[in-house]
Amino acid sequence: MAVAGLLLAAGAGRRFGGPKALVAHGGVLWVDRAAAVLRDAGCAPVVVVLGASASSVRARAALTGCVVVENPDWATGMGSSLRAGLDALAGVAADAVVVLPVDTPGVTVAAVERLRALASPGALARASYDGAPGHPVLIGSGHWAGVAASAVGDAGARDYLRAHGALDVPCGDVADGDDVDHPRDLPT
Repeated sequence: MAVAGLLLAAGAGRRFGGPKALVAHGGVLWVDRAAAVLRDAGCAPVVVVLGASASSVRARAALTGCVVVENPDWATGMGSSLRAGLDALAGVAADAVVVLPVDTPGVTVAAVERLRALASPGALARASYDGAPGHPVLIGSGHWAGVAASAVGDAGARDYLRAHGALDVPCGDVADGDDVDHPRDLPT
């Protein structure tokens, strides 16, 4: 199965104090690290959605081999970025997409590979950590239109995944799915 990667990196990071795409840890920008995780897990193409500070991210990030899309509506929430990314995949021969937000630096190649292995046009799956839903998320191409139609505000695909019985895929043994919303939440 052909599986694309979709990295959501458009937010302003108001609670964090700046765009999380520009946060560096270990000398690597989160946006580059997350794009590499998707690439190294076999996702192709990897679409990166930028918004806030897009010009700064483009200037500082490598984004090697990625398709970069700018979301002019980024301030309305993650839903608009998800829609922009899915729109960018229209016409791409992919059976599914793995979606990853930039603010989950503990997600690993192994977690993405675990979801990628379930890919099909009808697939819907999300990583879970200690029973709680998290990222990454796998969305089969047969669901792209439905997900795009329901993606509003900051909910992204959450309601669609719940309503359509997405498979929970335990990933706590290979990754940390915590969203980093504040500098105090940074991994040590």
